[in-house]
Order: sequence, then C-alpha cells, then structure tokens
Amino acid sequence: MTPSATGAVTPFEFDCAGERLSALPQGALWWPARRLLAVADLHFEKGSSYAVAARKLLPRHDTRHTLQGLAALVEALAPETVVCLGDSFHDHDAVARLADEERDAIGRLAARARFVWIAGNHDPAPPPAFFGKGGWGEVAEEIDAGPLTFRHEARFGPVRGEVSGHFHPVAALTVRGRGLRRRCFLTDGRRLILPAFGAYAGGLNARDPAIAQLFPGDYDALLLGRDAVRRLSWRRLRPEAG
Repeated sequence: MTPSATGAVTPFEFDCAGERLSALPQGALWWPARRLLAVADLHFEKGSSYAVAARKLLPRHDTRHTLQGLAALVEALAPETVVCLGDSFHDHDAVARLADEERDAIGRLAARARFVWIAGNHDPAPPPAFFGKGGWGEVAEEIDAGPLTFRHEARFGPVRGEVSGHFHPVAALTVRGRGLRRRCFLTDGRRLILPAFGAYAGGLNARDPAIAQLFPGDYDALLLGRDAVRRLSWRRLRPEAG
C-alpha cells in the first residue's frame, strides 16, 4: 500500500501477534495479508441521540461525516472484508433515526465488501431487518481470523492477537510547553486497541487505569496526525490533569 492509496497520507506499519499491520492516520486498521479493514466505535447517530435525549444542540451530521470517511477508505483500499468493532450504532434506536441517504450509503458500502458488525455494549442486538443476506452484512459477537481475533472489548488477562475497540484511547502529551491530545492505537505486540472512528466519539486517556491494566508490561501509543502516525512509549504520555 502506498501513501497515495489512502489520500496522500502515510500508514504506519507495525507487528502484532506476528502479523504485519498498518495503522492509518484516519484511525482505521489495515491488514494487507487479508485485505481486511477494521474500524471501531462509529457511534452512528450519537448527535441525534444527544439532541433528543439530552437536549444538547450538537450538529446532527456526525453519521454523514463518519460514513464519508469510511467510504473514502473503502474506495482507496478495496478491502475484501470490513470489520466494525462494535458500538457502530449509538443506541438501539439509532438505525431508525438514520436518514434515507445514510441508510443508502451503508447499503452501497456493504455491497462492495463483506461487512462484519461486531456487537458492542451500545448495540448488542442491531435490528435484524437491515442485516443478513442482501442487507448490510453479518452481526457477530467476535470473529477469529487465524492469528487475530476481533472483538469489541479487550479481555483482561494474557492474550495473543486480540484486536478491539471500546475504550476510545486518546494520548495526552506536552510538546514545547503546550498540552496536546491525539486519538491513538495502543499495542504491546500481543493485543491492539483501536481509536474511535466516529466523529463524536470522545476519548479515554491512554494511561487511565482501565486501559493500563490490560498491558502489564510496556505498551506503545500510535498517535494519529493529519498525514502520518507517530509511535510513542506510554512513558512519554501524561495522565489527565486533576
């Protein structure tokens, strides 16, 4: 894969469980050997959920923005399989709130590759009418793809080849006296946690105990930049203030 294949950006290649993978600056994972694209925590219709339930005046364009980013990657990479690592839909009514244009966009994407929607804590049971044969793809608790296993939330304890989402990891650091926060992948070479791909997904500090307990030894953050991904040890990151 060349930088031009992903819109003039530079993928970051690294190893996990003996497999050569690429972290993309857009926040997606590319597994060239299997032509598999993985994204985590799309949270479709989070904006409309907040507008209805929390009465927060967020722009209700997050689903469209997220779909456009995913469509650009599918167009550039032509994956055979796309794995959405859970919490793809923000709540059980999210599919019903999708605009017709966005439902059609999901359908067009699902026609271009095998889509696997991993069940998450926000969307444990997506509406069956939209999935299955001829629909948006298949729903699974997890998938075992040889050396790698894809699931929504990392399991505590020793693993090898686990790829997950759920935590929306964000790296905090200080550069030239200024605090920065960047979405990031986290890996110790045995497990991998993806950043959230959704436009309104938010994030949890990469040194938060909920994340750190999953990595008993050293682990690295792969920080997302505009055009490239930078690898830093967790030791160079800072916890959230306060």
